[in-house]
Amino acid sequence: MSSTSANTRPDADNPLLDFTDLPRFGEIRPEHVTPALDVLLANATAAVERASAPATPASWADVVEPVERATEPLSRAWGVIGHLNAVADTPELRATYGENLPRVTEFWSSVGQNLALYEKYKALNASADFASLTGERKKILGNALRDFRLSGAELPEDQKPRFAELQERQARLSKSFSDHVLDATNAYAHIATSEAELAGLPEDVVEGAREAAQRDGKEGWKFTLHFPSYFPVMQYSENRAMRETMYRAYSTRASELGAAYGNGKAEWDNTAVLAEELKVRDEEAKMLGFRNFAEVSLAPKMAESPQQVMAFLEDLATRARPHAEEDWKALRAFAASELGLTDMQPWDMTFAAERLRQKRYSFSENEVKQYFPEEAVLKGLFKVTETLFGVRIRRDEATAWHPDVRFFRVENQDGGLVAQFYLDLYAREGKRGGAWMDDARTRRRRAEGGVQTPVAYLTCNFSAPIGGKPACFTHDEVITLFHEFGHGLHHMLTRVDELGVSGINGVEWDAVELPSQFMENFCWEWDVLSDMTSHVETAAPLPRPLYDKMLAAKNFQSGLGTLRQIVFSMFDMSLHVDFDASGEKSANDLAREINERFHVIPQASFSRWPNTFSHIFAGGYAAGYYSYKWAEVLSADAYAAFEEAAQATNGSVLDVATGTRYRKEILEVGGSRPAMESFKAFRGREPNIDALLRHNGMTPGATH
Repeated sequence: MSSTSANTRPDADNPLLDFTDLPRFGEIRPEHVTPALDVLLANATAAVERASAPATPASWADVVEPVERATEPLSRAWGVIGHLNAVADTPELRATYGENLPRVTEFWSSVGQNLALYEKYKALNASADFASLTGERKKILGNALRDFRLSGAELPEDQKPRFAELQERQARLSKSFSDHVLDATNAYAHIATSEAELAGLPEDVVEGAREAAQRDGKEGWKFTLHFPSYFPVMQYSENRAMRETMYRAYSTRASELGAAYGNGKAEWDNTAVLAEELKVRDEEAKMLGFRNFAEVSLAPKMAESPQQVMAFLEDLATRARPHAEEDWKALRAFAASELGLTDMQPWDMTFAAERLRQKRYSFSENEVKQYFPEEAVLKGLFKVTETLFGVRIRRDEATAWHPDVRFFRVENQDGGLVAQFYLDLYAREGKRGGAWMDDARTRRRRAEGGVQTPVAYLTCNFSAPIGGKPACFTHDEVITLFHEFGHGLHHMLTRVDELGVSGINGVEWDAVELPSQFMENFCWEWDVLSDMTSHVETAAPLPRPLYDKMLAAKNFQSGLGTLRQIVFSMFDMSLHVDFDASGEKSANDLAREINERFHVIPQASFSRWPNTFSHIFAGGYAAGYYSYKWAEVLSADAYAAFEEAAQATNGSVLDVATGTRYRKEILEVGGSRPAMESFKAFRGREPNIDALLRHNGMTPGATH
């Protein structure tokens, strides 16, 4: 379906079939989903059939463009439905999403397995016309041929139905995994009824808990497993019993222990779900001729093999371990001598770490939080973006899925529209946890002329305004916002007009975190923070002495933090290399083994963190979680260019010339060339790990 055919009546009566502008969130209802997909799937299927017909020439104009024009509206509409499922979950929407998921999955499976269409792409790749294609189109064609192979196009015809069945099953299992985590998180509440249970908690956390209880018509204070409610309890609560209660509930979500700790039902246990997911992935990999699913996952990534990834992780673990051992020894000694916690338990660690930070650096995270009200943070984030990348960010108007959502536009200096984005910052029930960027619309050249500008969703789960005061963010939350905005910039500032490699499309998965982790660095710069802080009560900027303490504490327990990420990454890779999901050993058994091998902190016997590891079981990071550390090498080295520019000029890291080069060589090119080529074009060489180690305080002789 062309982008214009969906704009005529009666289709446009269904808001999911109107592609003239932004999604009509104020009008979309669950009952619109199935009829819209009826139209979009029929149009896309017809276009694929025409493109793969014997009489159709194997040309870009006759094959690639028509398929792209027909499938892009389907992707956009399904993206809107999936987004609403993540941020505005209702029983009705969840049901219709679940009913239609197999239809959409089956369509994409059929495209990937369409041998006739694959032959058209191969013929175009081998034709005389190939030489005249742009570099962007050659990259799209190469990616498509690889994806056909990974989708089973070369399988014998009698095996394709089984492969499609596995892909549909995988989609269903991923949805079930995500639903179970959300349901278990939503189901739990601890109602505090005495002042004693509130000891040590910040005022805004107590007020938020009181308001939450009032909304439920209850007396007392309501604490939940949503992160803005849960984490301050772990960090500040002086009531050890309450910390234990909350910790046990949080770490057993979506497991066989959930009901015992008050967070759910037996049917929300993800143990069998994740085991079946692993079996399905392994069978898919074997059908495609790979030894394991990790090899399938790495086929489109920068890393060349699972062994290379594991060697990278083991090297980083070796470098981090001495620092982690020092961190752990100091924490245990402090907990025993200062807090009387001679038998420190998992629910004590975050509390003890915060107290140690306060003693060592004479500040608390809650003290810092008061300097980061929402408006000041956004002003600072936008100033960094505008200064480095030559754009302007302005408020804009659009209907959204919740009253708290804000909408903005990104303009060139001449006022021309570059992109737009939705900003949904606060945690609430019915909204999936975590933070992410997703694309609502991708930049491309329109068939009827002109360019379709990109639109992004930026979603976080921070504390909402409480007691009439503005929302204030912890410094970690500020870093998270900068991280997601980095993803957004990668999507929004692309100059590529070919859909398949525009923005983050076509970017290797283990490089896609480069722009996000790159942006985090600015949250530690004085000339950035001095412009983005304003005390919520006095409007005073962040004092320089407090900033100096924050900087001194920047790498506090970074050794422990690094090993924690390595455990996650190595667990993920091991699961997808040689783990037997049908054997006696469970995924949780493997998690404990990996933790014992790589971490210095023992894991609680009841912990079931794999059961909520949505990144790899519901979020596209299967055999790819290592990407965070892999891309951190790239991002730290890229940021070092700004540090070098500041040193050379005795000026600021907000160096316009370096920012312009970064925008041109990293952000604008999207996935139109290999990520390593883009990095080398920006940096003039291949990356090295030195900047990462320096930024994490893990260079030889560094102390914490």
